[in-house]
Amino acid sequence: MSNHLFDAIRHSIPAEDAVFIETGDNSTWTYGDMLQWSGRIAGAIDTLGIRPGDRVAVQVEKSPEALMLYLACIRCGAVYLPLNTAYTLAELDYFISDAEPRLVVVTPKAAEGIKAIASKYGALVETLDDHGGGSLIDLAKGEAPDFVDATRAADDLAAILYTSGTTGRSKGAMLTHDNLLSNALTLRDHWQFTAKDRLIHALPIFHTHGLFVATNVILTSGASMFLLPKFDPAEILSLMPRATAMMGVPTFYVRLLQNEGLTRDAVKTMRLFISGSAPLLADTHRAFQERTGQAILERYGMTETNMNTSNPYAGDRIAGTVGFPLPGVTVRVTHPETGVTLPADETGMIEVKGPNVFKGYWRMPEKTKAEFRDDGFFITGDLGKIDQRGYVYIVGRGKDLVISGGYNIYPKEVESEIDQLSGVVESAVIGVAHPDFGEGVTAIVVKKAGSDLSEQAILDALQNRLARYKQPKQIIFVEDLPRNTMGKVQKNVLREQYGNLYAISPNA
Repeated sequence: MSNHLFDAIRHSIPAEDAVFIETGDNSTWTYGDMLQWSGRIAGAIDTLGIRPGDRVAVQVEKSPEALMLYLACIRCGAVYLPLNTAYTLAELDYFISDAEPRLVVVTPKAAEGIKAIASKYGALVETLDDHGGGSLIDLAKGEAPDFVDATRAADDLAAILYTSGTTGRSKGAMLTHDNLLSNALTLRDHWQFTAKDRLIHALPIFHTHGLFVATNVILTSGASMFLLPKFDPAEILSLMPRATAMMGVPTFYVRLLQNEGLTRDAVKTMRLFISGSAPLLADTHRAFQERTGQAILERYGMTETNMNTSNPYAGDRIAGTVGFPLPGVTVRVTHPETGVTLPADETGMIEVKGPNVFKGYWRMPEKTKAEFRDDGFFITGDLGKIDQRGYVYIVGRGKDLVISGGYNIYPKEVESEIDQLSGVVESAVIGVAHPDFGEGVTAIVVKKAGSDLSEQAILDALQNRLARYKQPKQIIFVEDLPRNTMGKVQKNVLREQYGNLYAISPNA
C-alpha cells in the first residue's frame, strides 16, 4: 500500500516543525501543518465522492491552501488539473467539457459563472479564496488530519496540464506520479537543493514551472520557500538576505536589473538563480552577471516533459544555451521530415526520452501516437541543435508557438478571434523578441478596403474573448501578408521584418 509521489514527499520531511512555507504577511506553515491540512482537504474531497482517477479542476489564486489542495489531490488519488487564472468562461467551458472533472474548485467571485458551465457536465463546484477561506476549506475543517493516502502506482495519473495544440485548441498532457517524482528528484540533485535552502517562489502555480519544478523540488529536498502572490522586485530584494535560491522567468530578471537595489551585496546569500519558461536573452544573462557576479542558470522544459536540460550547477553556464540533458534524459536532434538523427551543430527537431516524458494526450490516442517515434522519443516541436561540447540550443519552434511571459500562446487561437471582427480580411499572429516578456504577441492585420478599424478597436474586442496574456501587445496594419508559392503565409518573413519592434535603445 503506497502513494508513489506523496510517500517520497513524506520521506523527505526533515521534521514536522521544520518550516515549509513563509508568506508575505509573515505567517508560517510547517511541514506538520502541510501534512494536517493536505490530509483534511483530501478527506473533504473524498467525502464529496471524488475517487482515484477522477479529475479535480482548479482555478484559484495562489496561496498556501492552494498548494495544500494540489497535495490533497495527490494523496486521495485524484488527477489534479490546474487552470490559468486568466482564462475566461468561454475558455473554461472547453477545458471542463474535455476533461470532465468531477469537482471544480474556483474563487468565490467566479463560482456563479462556473456553476452554469459545470452543471452541464455534472461537475460539483466548491470555492477557495486567496486568504484560505471558502466552502472547500469549511468542509476540510470537519475532517480528520490523518487521512489514509490512496494507493497510487508510479504509472498512475497525477495531473493533466493543458498545452497548445495544432488546431489552436489545447491538449491535455497526462503526467504520472513518476513523471513528477523522477523529475523533482533529478532537479533536486542536479541543482544541489537541501533542507537548508530557502526558495523565493513568485511564480504562478497553475503550470509546470511554479507547481512541479519549484514546489516539488522544495518538497523532495525538505527545504522551505517564501510563497509570494506575485513578482514584486522590491519585495524580492528585501527577501534575498534570508534566501538561497530563486526560480523565475526572464521577465523577473529584466525587472530586477531595472532596480538599483540589485547589487553584489544584495545577493551575497543567494547561491542560485534559475530561469525558464521562455528564452532568456543573452544580453540579460550578461547584464545580470556583471551586476551581481552570478550567472543565471537557464534550463529547458515543456508541459509534456517537465525539465529536459539544464546548464550545469558547477561549470560554464553559457548564455543562449539551455545546457546539457539532465541525468536519465536523452535528447537528440533529428531531420524534421525524415527523423534521421543529425550530427553536432546541425539544426533540426528536438526529441526527448526519459522518465519525465508524459503518458500521452488526454483522450487523443491518434495525436499521442503521431507525437512519438517508434523507439519512444517524444517529438517536441522545438527546433534546435547540440554543439560539439554537448550544449543544447533552442533556435525556434516548428509550430510557431509564442511564449510570452512564460505562457504558451498558439497563434491560431488569437487569429481566429481577430478574423471574426468586422473590417478584418485576415491576420497573422507572431512572437517578436521582447526584452520583458521574452516574446511579445504581435498581430499583423489586413483590413477590408475602406474600413476605419483601429488598433484600439481590435484590442477592445479581444479583451473579454481571450486571456490577457494572449492579447496582442501591438497591432500592425498591412496591405497584404507575405506568402510562398503555395499560398502559405510566411511568418518567418514577418518575424524578420518586425524583429526589432520592441527593441530598447541602448541610450533609453
